Amino acid sequence: MTEQPEPKMLRITLVKSAIGYSEKHKATVKALGFHRLHQTVELPDTPSVRGMLLKVNHLVKIEEVK
Repeated sequence: MTEQPEPKMLRITLVKSAIGYSEKHKATVKALGFHRLHQTVELPDTPSVRGMLLKVNHLVKIEEVK
């Protein structure tokens, strides 16, 4: 069997609160794994994660991890 290369990872930091934004934005922030402000999570670079990040790009800071 051939090994699949590990997917690229994204380091995402919540830099602005979701208070005052729609319930969909709050649910997206929670689905990304955030619990508090300035928390950082690492997630695989997949189309579904990219779609969620596009929705809340004004609340997060995104960095690529090698």
